[in-house]
Amino acid sequence: MIKKLIRAAAIAVGTMLTGAFHFVIAQEKPNVLLILADDLGSIDLNCYGARDLETPNLDRLAKSGVRFTQFYAGAPVCSPSRASLLTGKSNLAAGMPGNVPVPEKDPELRGGMPSSEVTIAEMLKANGYYTALVGKWHLGHAQDKLPNAQGFDYFFGHQRGCIDNYSHYFFWDGPNKHDLYRNDVEVNREGEYFPDLMVEEIGNIIDDDKEGKPFFIYWAANVPHYPYQGTAKWREHYRETDTPRKEYAAFVSTLDERIGMVLDKLDEKGILGKTLIIFQSDHGHSYEERAFFGGGNPGPYRGGKFSLFEGGIRVPAIISYPDMIAKEQVRDQVASGMDWFPTIAEMTRSGYDTGKVEGKSLLPIIRNENTETRHTELHWQVGSYNDQSAGWAVRKGEWKLLGNPTDPDPVWKTRSTGEDFKGKDRLFLVHLPTDIGEKRNLAKEKPEVVRELLDLHQKWLDKVKR
Repeated sequence: MIKKLIRAAAIAVGTMLTGAFHFVIAQEKPNVLLILADDLGSIDLNCYGARDLETPNLDRLAKSGVRFTQFYAGAPVCSPSRASLLTGKSNLAAGMPGNVPVPEKDPELRGGMPSSEVTIAEMLKANGYYTALVGKWHLGHAQDKLPNAQGFDYFFGHQRGCIDNYSHYFFWDGPNKHDLYRNDVEVNREGEYFPDLMVEEIGNIIDDDKEGKPFFIYWAANVPHYPYQGTAKWREHYRETDTPRKEYAAFVSTLDERIGMVLDKLDEKGILGKTLIIFQSDHGHSYEERAFFGGGNPGPYRGGKFSLFEGGIRVPAIISYPDMIAKEQVRDQVASGMDWFPTIAEMTRSGYDTGKVEGKSLLPIIRNENTETRHTELHWQVGSYNDQSAGWAVRKGEWKLLGNPTDPDPVWKTRSTGEDFKGKDRLFLVHLPTDIGEKRNLAKEKPEVVRELLDLHQKWLDKVKR
């Protein structure tokens, strides 16, 4: 109740003030579709340079709006990245240093995003939107941390980090558990393909009148996260490709095809031009054993999922709103997943407390390609609030400093690089314009830059620590 009153007050005050709260008048509230891919590699779309994949629908989406080339996820792993996206904050500020533990290992259900956090769904719901989540939650299992308690009128999907797409069972340390819910009620759709179920659910939401309300759909697709289960059509298409690329590629194209189905649905309803569509990956591709130790492509970037090297956090990101945004645009400014919260707020004339949001609205950049990057610096930390053990990074301009770095690429372990991430390379300084592959540690050569970035990191950490 207190949370609802605070949120309502924020919206009410936001309509009157332009200082502490942000409020923008628009002609018409757009529908909002926020699509989050799961474990999609940094360049694994044709519009980002992939030449061995088929992604015509995401390429179509990019052509209809703006594609970002220096876009960063809030974290290199699932739960923290989702918390950052939904709250407009860094994952530490949102109370999510690491992945949510399964209930069997957290019987008191302490893990998860605190219910005090205000999500995009809560912001939009307070502004008259019908709010729905279809797909993967992975932000908590306690009743006050499940989707319906975090602003979503409707939820269809799985609560945990991954499922088999046919049995809808979560497979991990055991016991194996069925994980498919409509709101908080378990549902049985055994044998039905989950990507198709997601498209079906989204289509039903689009068809529903919702009492004349605009909709916000957060489509947290569980694809191409393992298990790699692309359709027979796409497995056949990539049959000549080597493992694990072919298994991964089939799943990426399966996702792309289903995104096309939803775009076609919006077009058939005559509302594609009135719908604000955002697409992003939650972080880089996986090198985990269950992902065949790879499959995704980081392109020129180093690392992947779990790593704060560029391949773990630099992700594809696209925004399309045909009635309002120019087509076939590219933006090279640095941006972050936490920027979607204030961007959506501005484009839907929703009020929010700017003092509690770290993200910056991207609308000025979207409108004008010459607008400067909104962030003078960006910060990451994952695993815990203790930066002596947790991986962290800070980027300012051309420089990036990593603390306690990791490289999950199995090939890295076989190279004779001489790197020692627990010793001499625990602080790893990179000049991105001349070393986008982050192979050379300049910390010893540029101690003054290290000191500057260390100071920025500490000030930020002091601000967001809980």
